[in-house]
Amino acid sequence: MPDSPTPPRLGPDNPPELSPGMVESGRIEIGRVHDVAILDTPAVRVHHPSDLVGVVVSAIGAVLVLVLATYAQNTTTGVAEDVQGFASILRQILNVPVAVLEGAVTILVPLAVLIELALRRLGRQLVESLVAAIGAILLCTAVSWAVATFGSTELVGGLSVRLQGASVLTVPGFVGLISGLLTATGPRARRRTVAWSWNLLWVAIGVVIITAQVSLPGVAIAVLLGRVTGLGVRYLSGVQSERAYGTGLVDGVRRAGFDPVRLVRVPDDGLETDSPDRLASDATPATTASAMQPATRALTRYSDHRVYELTTVDGQQLDVVVLDGDRQVLGVLSRLWRSLRLRGIDRRSVVSLRQATERAALLSYAARAAGVRTPKLLSVAEAEDSMLLVQEEVPGAVPLSSVPRSHITDELLREIWAQLQLAHAAGIAHRALTSDVILVQELLGRPLVWLVGWDQGDVASSELARRMDVTALVALLALRVGATRALESAADVLPDDDIAAVGPLLQTIGLPRRTRDEMRTHKEVLAELRSALVERLPEADIEPERLVRFGARTVLTILITLAAVVVVLTTINVRQITGALQQSDWRWSVASFGLGLATLVGASLALVAFAPVKIPVWRATLTQSAATFVALAAPAGIGPAALNLRLLTRRGVSASLAAATVALVQVSQFIVTVVLLIVLSIASGTNEATKFTVTPTMFLAIGLLAALVAAAMLVPPVRQWVARKTLPMLRQTWPRLIEVVGQPRRLLLAVSGNVLMTMGYVLAFDASLLAFDQHLSIVQIALIYLAGNSIGAVVPVPGGVGTIEATLIALLSSIGGVNPGIAASVTVLFRVLTYWLRIPIGWASMRFLQRQGEL
Repeated sequence: MPDSPTPPRLGPDNPPELSPGMVESGRIEIGRVHDVAILDTPAVRVHHPSDLVGVVVSAIGAVLVLVLATYAQNTTTGVAEDVQGFASILRQILNVPVAVLEGAVTILVPLAVLIELALRRLGRQLVESLVAAIGAILLCTAVSWAVATFGSTELVGGLSVRLQGASVLTVPGFVGLISGLLTATGPRARRRTVAWSWNLLWVAIGVVIITAQVSLPGVAIAVLLGRVTGLGVRYLSGVQSERAYGTGLVDGVRRAGFDPVRLVRVPDDGLETDSPDRLASDATPATTASAMQPATRALTRYSDHRVYELTTVDGQQLDVVVLDGDRQVLGVLSRLWRSLRLRGIDRRSVVSLRQATERAALLSYAARAAGVRTPKLLSVAEAEDSMLLVQEEVPGAVPLSSVPRSHITDELLREIWAQLQLAHAAGIAHRALTSDVILVQELLGRPLVWLVGWDQGDVASSELARRMDVTALVALLALRVGATRALESAADVLPDDDIAAVGPLLQTIGLPRRTRDEMRTHKEVLAELRSALVERLPEADIEPERLVRFGARTVLTILITLAAVVVVLTTINVRQITGALQQSDWRWSVASFGLGLATLVGASLALVAFAPVKIPVWRATLTQSAATFVALAAPAGIGPAALNLRLLTRRGVSASLAAATVALVQVSQFIVTVVLLIVLSIASGTNEATKFTVTPTMFLAIGLLAALVAAAMLVPPVRQWVARKTLPMLRQTWPRLIEVVGQPRRLLLAVSGNVLMTMGYVLAFDASLLAFDQHLSIVQIALIYLAGNSIGAVVPVPGGVGTIEATLIALLSSIGGVNPGIAASVTVLFRVLTYWLRIPIGWASMRFLQRQGEL
């Protein structure tokens, strides 16, 4: 590795160079504070993440109150009545009318707060508070109107009170106005008027609730809506920064025990640069950026904190890492998400700025005590809403990400592994190994390796955490030197058991963020690592270990379940279904349900016949059953196709071949259905002619439709669109069709399965008709069902709910001549037996297949 030129140092006699345009832009501030030169980009206002979290939590709270007001009226009404039991006592004590108290609070509180803001010359905050107050009262008015216009009787009743003998909907606007105003003004600890105004508001709310002027849910919604607008204004406009800049930063450094003469902000060149509190790399003078140590610049990429180069009066060059309190919200949310989703990987409970700082200090001390080469942490100090970590600089070191591949020698790789082994031997896990936390320094022609960035690590770590470290290091080295060489470097220092344990953890989900992003760009690296591992240790298990508690499949299952609940609650008319079942012959209903289940076997036989790999009929049947559950959240026909595709790919079939197989199954179902209609029409004979005749009007309609289709095909864009939609499917299915045609047994099995599926539905529909003593020809039944199901499924509604029922009722009445009332009962019975009752079975099938790894 060649010697890199030492960049010029930033000392008292070597000030950073600035271009005039950059100073004028305001993005860089240079000045002197207590004889300390500071080059920084202070954030005057910041968008506090906790405000955004508060908006979301308040909005969710308002929705929950609406739900409670609708479905838990007994509870909310009981609480309100218990509170209002003190009304008589209050009226004896309170001589001032409630309306006067309400008016006083509405006028005095905003007036007092706004006067204080005006006296303090906080004009912007005054305007923000007014905007929040107006927005809150408008939002309360809008919610009141929406509930009165679209709300159910239960919801309106839950938000109403009896005033002068009439029921009045109450979402008090004055409560929302004051709540929004006080929230936007800031915490009660900052303003005395805000503190006593909140107290006065709670007293007023208690009075109006006790005297039955408003409903308890209505008041709660008003307060929450005020919080939504107040916090929303704070987040969008930003709040005054409480981070340590300027004098606060200098005082913090001095409290840490150092006398600074210069502080230079390190550009965050590895992170987002559009945030107002970041110094973008393209806005940094080239001379200043090049003067900074590469190791210090790398620190900004993995720490996600502000970093400064500190020059002391005695010429020391140190690094200052500044942790800001407002950024801890994002860290807490990120850790919470990972702890919820990942198994045993992130279980720490760091919730405050001081806890995060203490953990970083602890890990730094522990790693250094274990013999790991890491910068010495010199001091920790507090400054305003920030914590400062002062540590040694690593002069001349460069991150591994900047080392050319040709300069990464075997000796360097051994040094990297040696440093990690020292930490693991002391029970310390790094948990965030990337190419930026590995620093390379050269001494007397030999490489020295530094491991930095221990703030996310663990002392007394678990075996899994250390295995994840090994996996992360193998992955990042594979990105630098190739999979084979990375694995060989690990095998030189680790036993075979430790190497084999890497296989199940080779997943992007378990890698640190930066390595994960690089791995997505080079997706072939993980596959190469698995291949190299199997080549070295043929007995090694590379089946991915389950690291996540829930993934996309689990989320999809939850969403489908919620959709099922919503659909069931909003679309099923229980009285209508009960009436239909009571009027029907239960024996035919049982037959219809059994025939509906037989269709699942038929669909599975078609899939087994066309599949390029062997699939047990039982597993294929369970897959078709699971599709009945997925149909709740997917348009008709989409659910079975998606699950069939998933089943094939999980069994090793390539994506293109699986798609061709699924397409062939669907095409074969269509062809068999058309042929069945023709055969049934011919087999019905002349005896059914009187029941089902083709009228001149029908001939005319068919002719017009054919003419329209022919005319459309004459238009080149339409013809090209049809070709784009049909030719790819034909190209996919034709080779598979030729292969199946050459195997008569498989072709017969596929045809039999499709006939069983189609006739199963037709006969189940016939059984539903017979349950109400309605007799139609098999041709009429087949035509009505197939046409109704196809037309209803055209509308992209999950499961065809509503559209299929309406179409079947209309066709039964028009073509079959069935009384509309009886037609509705027949259709409801048929859909209950062949759709709704199969959903629990489908859910159980899907859960079983997921546990078995089939889906």
